[in-house]
Amino acid sequence: MSHNHSHATSATHRNRLAIAIGIVACVLVFEVAGSWISGSLSLLADAGHMLSDLTGLTIALVATIVAARPATDRQTFGYRRAEVFGALINGLILVVVAGFVSVGAIVRLVNSSGAEVQSVPMLIVAAISLVANLGALLLLRPTAQHSINMRGAYLEVLGDLFGSFAVVVAAIVILTTGFVQADAIASLLIAAMIAPRAFVLLRDVIRVLSESVPADTDVAEIRAHIMGTPGVVAVHDVHVWAITSGSPVFSAHVVVAAGVFSSGKTGALLDELSKCLATHFDVEHSTFQLEPAEHAEHEDELHR
Repeated sequence: MSHNHSHATSATHRNRLAIAIGIVACVLVFEVAGSWISGSLSLLADAGHMLSDLTGLTIALVATIVAARPATDRQTFGYRRAEVFGALINGLILVVVAGFVSVGAIVRLVNSSGAEVQSVPMLIVAAISLVANLGALLLLRPTAQHSINMRGAYLEVLGDLFGSFAVVVAAIVILTTGFVQADAIASLLIAAMIAPRAFVLLRDVIRVLSESVPADTDVAEIRAHIMGTPGVVAVHDVHVWAITSGSPVFSAHVVVAAGVFSSGKTGALLDELSKCLATHFDVEHSTFQLEPAEHAEHEDELHR
């Protein structure tokens, strides 16, 4: 029953993501056309932001499908790392968009006369985009509490909502006061929202690809938990890395008391260590090499 429920939940997530992707894609095309008609840089900036978010949503959708594929002899950890390469592309897109928008906005601000902006079409396009993003946000909200993948998608659309809101405000300012520089200021605000996210994305990608310890993992704490397990004498060759964000992997050599081997309790010890990693550190894939003390004493010689 729980297996069927899991499949139903995954199908619901995919359906909601697919609809959200359709909404964001339509709004993206609409904003690009609106930017060309109105001359609004902030609309173009928001479209660039949405292009990145569309990539992120697509990655999230692919992740829900790929995650279900089993590992093979060629892909022993499965295909989850594809999400990392998608995030790399997404981060690079964000950097380009933020740089392009920032330069364009600064040029417009330096030019005191500013570029001609048609505030009415700008406001209409931005308002429709705001409503569409709100609809996509409400669509994803119920699933955001049950899946980290869906929560990421929800945050993508939330960022789009803020961007559209900034463009709406800028359009109203231009329409009521004639202050066309509001468009450039809104563009800089959107670029300011994009830049930190690009940095975080690229930082996380580098951390995963370099097989660094995940940011929220404390190796010393893991070591202390293992050492606190009855029968464990020492632990060494500890390695922690991630296949993709949120999927840490752990391996270690554990020196155990001679009585563990003689009493045949190695299986129980392995179960206890694996349960400890899964329960306290959310590590589902852990590998332990159990060693008697005499093996650990000369292991360095075998690694030369």
